[in-house]
Amino acid sequence: MERIDSCAELLAAHFATGRHLVVGLDTDTSRIPESVAAGASPAARVIEFNRRIVEATADLACAYKPNSAFYEALGGEGFRALEETIAAIRASAPNAAVILDAKRADIGSTNAGYVTAAFDQLGADAITVHPYLGGEALSPFLERSEKLVFVLARTSNPGAGELQDLVADGAPLYRHVARAVAGNWNAAGNCGLVVGATYPEEMRAVREDIPAQMPILTPGVGAQGGDVAAVVAANRDAGSEAFLIAASRSIIYASSGEDFAEAARAEAQALDGEIRAAQPG
Repeated sequence: MERIDSCAELLAAHFATGRHLVVGLDTDTSRIPESVAAGASPAARVIEFNRRIVEATADLACAYKPNSAFYEALGGEGFRALEETIAAIRASAPNAAVILDAKRADIGSTNAGYVTAAFDQLGADAITVHPYLGGEALSPFLERSEKLVFVLARTSNPGAGELQDLVADGAPLYRHVARAVAGNWNAAGNCGLVVGATYPEEMRAVREDIPAQMPILTPGVGAQGGDVAAVVAANRDAGSEAFLIAASRSIIYASSGEDFAEAARAEAQALDGEIRAAQPG
């Protein structure tokens, strides 16, 4: 597939072929097998581990999702590890999108710095953001029409409902977020939402509020126990193919031995097969 400049178009091309798997690169140095770059610096070990994971799954994933927290924890070397990880994705999986899972949110001028770091320095195709400061504050992200901005709506953690389920004007907060994102925030057509796999009924509600072509990034399968078939059904029943199912720990830590890359591939294949089996026709 020829590389497409717009992240939205790139993912749409994957969706058209039934490819929806996102491999999360939540790479914790304490869980990297001892055999990986033994004796090297933590950052070098992260880079090598990620490179092997990407090479093993490049024909299965439509996107990779490095979580910036694991790289920031390494200090200055962590930024280099993130840069090198994205370079490895470009080399082995040039048609995969890179979603920087950073969950950024601040006032507009600060967000401009986040935009430069994520999109211009690192070269990510998409980023996750918080909605709490409103669309005006997020404008530096939203103005980048070639990128995708995934806004948190209904997250997968057990305590998400504390705020996200609060009712205003007859609807829970997460639905107000979805409606705002689908409305004025999406003027450039580059918005998506984050809805956890652990809440399939809430996903159905969100799908009622947004266009079919707006992508939903869905963490929470694998280690968090989300139901893949329920996620697929919630989207397909609404006439949408625009969904991304992300798994991190269950794939990248499938083995702690020297066969970690092969085990990651097997786990990714199994999840990809489960996603495809849930898409009749």
